[in-house]
Amino acid sequence: MKKIFKKVIVWILMLEARAVLWKYKPKVVAVTGSVGKTTTKDTIYTVLSSAFFVRKSEKSFNSEIGVPLSILGVQNGGNNPVIWLKNIFEGLLLIFSKNHYPMWLVLEVGADKPGDIEYIAKWLQPDIAVVTRFAEIPAHVEYFKSPKAVIEEKKKLVEYMKKDGFLILNFDDKDVLSIKEEYNRKTVTYGMEEGADIIGSNNNFLYENGKIIGITFKANQNGTSIPVNIKGSLGVQHIYPALAAFAVGFSQDLNLVTMSQALSLDHKSQPGRMKLIEGIKNSTIIDDSYNSSPLAVQWALKTLKEIETDGRKIAVLGDMMELGKYTTEAHKEVGNLVAEVCDVLVAVGVRSESIAEGAIEKGMDEKNILRFKDSREAGKYLKSFVKENDIFLVKGSRWAMRMERVVEEIMEEPERADELLVR
Repeated sequence: MKKIFKKVIVWILMLEARAVLWKYKPKVVAVTGSVGKTTTKDTIYTVLSSAFFVRKSEKSFNSEIGVPLSILGVQNGGNNPVIWLKNIFEGLLLIFSKNHYPMWLVLEVGADKPGDIEYIAKWLQPDIAVVTRFAEIPAHVEYFKSPKAVIEEKKKLVEYMKKDGFLILNFDDKDVLSIKEEYNRKTVTYGMEEGADIIGSNNNFLYENGKIIGITFKANQNGTSIPVNIKGSLGVQHIYPALAAFAVGFSQDLNLVTMSQALSLDHKSQPGRMKLIEGIKNSTIIDDSYNSSPLAVQWALKTLKEIETDGRKIAVLGDMMELGKYTTEAHKEVGNLVAEVCDVLVAVGVRSESIAEGAIEKGMDEKNILRFKDSREAGKYLKSFVKENDIFLVKGSRWAMRMERVVEEIMEEPERADELLVR
């Protein structure tokens, strides 16, 4: 009965969302890819908001139900039928009364299984499609025949976008860039390599009183070079989204200086996405606990490797879920990199045992590896393990591992957990 109710609700909300798009005719930016979708979506929102009235999908509302909810501007009803009925009513009000509706919608579109993106893209038909990056072993791959099948599903967003729309592609990912040849669309590329329309360069860390506080880089376009500072977050995981946002703005004739100022002044670091948090005993936490995939972990570890510190570098890594037959291999590869980067590995969960094995294979001393069955147990132990100036990287699959519990135990201000952490 619950499944039938959900299907009916999804169908009604989808019809209402389509009607709202038809009535108000907002421009739609849709973001897809294997990694970086949510951060890219949030950054595009910040940049476009400097010039337009914009709405973005909240959190990771990227599914067959999340996208209509974002278009209608209503909340997820969960298991509460009253809220779902209220959502339907509010959708009807939008359709049949006059409202001040956003000029732009910035939406995230994901795929948990075959057909997910095609189902949404057919009726959404975005004006701008942004493709972030494809992973060698993407999340949710166990529900697809192969990693290539995941890529083909994500391409459906481009297939169904408006013919006169703009395609925004990551120049540095050759699989993503190949879409340009496959589909005849106006295209703007972004990346760190020469040849992209929007190029990032001179990336570095921002330090204050010896502590890391963010990142800085230059955005280059047609001979113009503008410095960009992003405080509270780390890694190319935030540079690429910024470049993607500039590419979207460039397609709409926005000024690079204005976009850079908007990002430097108004961008808020999102919980669980390479977010810097003060830890106890003057330690630093890189909270990347929102979710995990092999490529995302590798990026996070490479960022940790580049940071200058007098303290230890400690990776607190939980299981990566939904990798199917690639599970053991992917976890071991992460462990190989941990051995190169970190002084200590804290492995959390059953699958993370393979991370430990991979680290040992590459020469990490067994005594520098701590193992825990869950994140709560790990967090409580680490409270007494922390030393002055330690840097922690905390990451793992979201709902299975709840790695934010580790952060809550070792953060300097646990009373701000609801404000700073994934919830």
